[in-house]
Amino acid sequence: MSLRVDQFSPRPWPPGIEPVVPIEGYPNTWTHTPKQPPHRRPITRTDLTAPMHLAGKLPCGDDNLAMLAPDRIAQGQLIHIAGRVLDEEGRGIAGAVVELWQANAAGRYFHPIDQRAAPLDPNFVGNGRVRTKQDGTYAFFTIRPGAYPVPVKDIWWRPPHVHFGVHGPATLSRLVTQMYFPGDPLNDLDRILQSVPDAGARDRLIARPLHPAEVGDQHLGYRFDIVLRGRNATPPA
Repeated sequence: MSLRVDQFSPRPWPPGIEPVVPIEGYPNTWTHTPKQPPHRRPITRTDLTAPMHLAGKLPCGDDNLAMLAPDRIAQGQLIHIAGRVLDEEGRGIAGAVVELWQANAAGRYFHPIDQRAAPLDPNFVGNGRVRTKQDGTYAFFTIRPGAYPVPVKDIWWRPPHVHFGVHGPATLSRLVTQMYFPGDPLNDLDRILQSVPDAGARDRLIARPLHPAEVGDQHLGYRFDIVLRGRNATPPA
């Protein structure tokens, strides 16, 4: 029996999950935001099944950002981030590719476009990639990033945050988002986080701290689950 493609179409994001863009005081959202409304088109089988075998095309295994090489430890507070990549029904997604990138402890990225006077850490590159296990779990060992100012006339600071990119089982499950740290005073002032209208959706962008009994005395632990679609979806950011 043949099955229609629309039988597997993921549900759209409910109102309030997608950020309101462009964001005042953040120039990139003005240059990268389409001026015309989205054009709705039928979902194809390619949208729901491609690209395939990404783990073979995107090498995985860079889960330790805090240790560039033996005896080369990054500066900053050591942290462990772990969680699950889930579908809209709350089921773990096996084989998803999870990418992470972030600034160093001084709030500077290891990238030529970042020319701020903050110091670079010779032992920290700040990006990694892993593949989720059968139950959808992933984990990274890294350092807590620093805050940094947004170089605009009306200056504001971005709170410590970590960028995530997820390649799920289909084109429609691609997600780029950010993880924030609980209790940071800059969270309430961050124009990107606050661009997500729904308070519950904003809360899903904030990691949950783990008790020291769960992670030991060598680093802080955080849990950050990523839901790709549906009512409890992690907002794109």
